[in-house]
Amino acid sequence: MTVGPMRDHGGGLDAAVQRYGGQRSDWLDLSTGINPVPYPMSGIAAEAWTALPDTGAQAALIDAARGFWGVPDAADILAAPGASALIARLPGLLPAGHVDIPEPTYNEHAASFAAHGWTPGFGDARVVVSPNNPDGRVWSADEAVRDGPRLLIVDESFADMNPEQSLIALAAMPGTIILKSIGKFWGLAGLRLGFAIGDPQLIAGLREALGPWPVSGPALALGRAALNDKGWAEATRARLARDAANLDACMAAAGAEVVGGTTLFRLCSVDDAKAWRGRLARARVWSRIFPYSKNWLRLGLPHPDCRDRLEAALQAGSFEQ
Repeated sequence: MTVGPMRDHGGGLDAAVQRYGGQRSDWLDLSTGINPVPYPMSGIAAEAWTALPDTGAQAALIDAARGFWGVPDAADILAAPGASALIARLPGLLPAGHVDIPEPTYNEHAASFAAHGWTPGFGDARVVVSPNNPDGRVWSADEAVRDGPRLLIVDESFADMNPEQSLIALAAMPGTIILKSIGKFWGLAGLRLGFAIGDPQLIAGLREALGPWPVSGPALALGRAALNDKGWAEATRARLARDAANLDACMAAAGAEVVGGTTLFRLCSVDDAKAWRGRLARARVWSRIFPYSKNWLRLGLPHPDCRDRLEAALQAGSFEQ
């Protein structure tokens, strides 16, 4: 692992518009792994917008989270304004030491540990992203806990499509934090709602760092509704699996090899990822490439109504950058 890598991310559609033209509304943004058919955003009472969030709403959200994810009784839960807010604070819970972050993976973890003075190595802390972004690797419990780090962080932001792969049982272990996100599977990235689940002592430190009212009233209400709606979750998992298979077929027909991912994003190997991104961008489709690979191209799922746009973009233009 190299601490302090380039912190590239999906998104950045404004920059794409500036370079390739058009308006934001003209573009199909497939650079992120966010469900394109989000949980319905309705039924939020006016009080959620106008009053300070009270303990009842916070407790209801935590109860919904505990039930949806099957959280062990010994584990505490903290809701936060997005998983990123938790990632930024987690390294400060312990004195700096050595951290193991197998790469490639979501680069905010390494950047956050580096900012708190940690250095690469084994023994003190480990971060695993499961399923991993961008290749979709799923970690086993034995792999995650090997060598017994004092701090184990399991980022499960993309785990809700296949809950049987979750390592939530590890949340009962001392020194362990499981991260969850409402932004990916539920398609509510703008809501900024994430969770830290695990060691009560560590959760207490995070709670103190975040201060009072870390989650907005609308996020408390919509997050509770989403986590309690298990029927929506089951139907969505089935749809995402079908849509991911359709995307695989589309990319294979265009000459790409699907080499990994989840049912929210697919990782493809192509001869020249920059050229493929440029070709798609000229057709107003934004994709994701990586600074450490000239061959990897990642695409999120298009909305079912926009699948034809992706197919047309793959058939149009040249591969000039």
